[in-house]
Amino acid sequence: MGVEILDHGTRVLTAPGATFGTDALLLARFAQPRKNERALDLCSGCGIVAFVWHDAGHRGPCTALEIDTDTSALCAQSAAENDAAHIEPLCADLRGFCTLGPEQGRYDFAACNPPYFAAGPRSPDPRRAEARHTDLCTAADAAACAGRALRDGGRFVLCQRPDQLAEVFAALRAARLEPKRLAFVKNAPDRAPWLFLVEAQKNRRPGLRVEPDVLIQSGAALYGPGSTP
Repeated sequence: MGVEILDHGTRVLTAPGATFGTDALLLARFAQPRKNERALDLCSGCGIVAFVWHDAGHRGPCTALEIDTDTSALCAQSAAENDAAHIEPLCADLRGFCTLGPEQGRYDFAACNPPYFAAGPRSPDPRRAEARHTDLCTAADAAACAGRALRDGGRFVLCQRPDQLAEVFAALRAARLEPKRLAFVKNAPDRAPWLFLVEAQKNRRPGLRVEPDVLIQSGAALYGPGSTP
């Protein structure tokens, strides 16, 4: 087991098969729930997105939804160590989450760092393969879940590889989530982007703002104007 310490001292426990990367940190910082909003972290893994929000001051109820039992238990341990009772780890499949009428529309904000690959080489480690491949969570699955969970006007943020941009936008709109902000992540100004970040709102009119590229230099994210919460 490992420990990552965030800017304001929040301790995030990690383990083999339950780690996080730069993409999760970028997603967590691209947009954040307001202090007391009800938040939902889909495909939460070890809970890094929820804990970045906590580290930044979020204290509203936060559901960290993860399908892997051991990884969800690790998130629960981190929540206990950080006295973060407002973070509720939930081991469940997002495809069956908020499917009943009374459960829907309860959240103000949601995020998802989904699997990226529909094909290609697979890790021999089943947990790593599950986290990287879309067998259990496609873009459409994530968007549909967020669409069910969010109230009207609620916000949803997602990261994905640029070659999936059209698919993601189609999935968002099918779930009545209108893309509002878009930023591409690059390692250098003259390099092709390797990730995009998008924020959508439920049941809102079209109107997309493309923001300055997010540049990664020496492990730091340099955001353009207006890109931070």
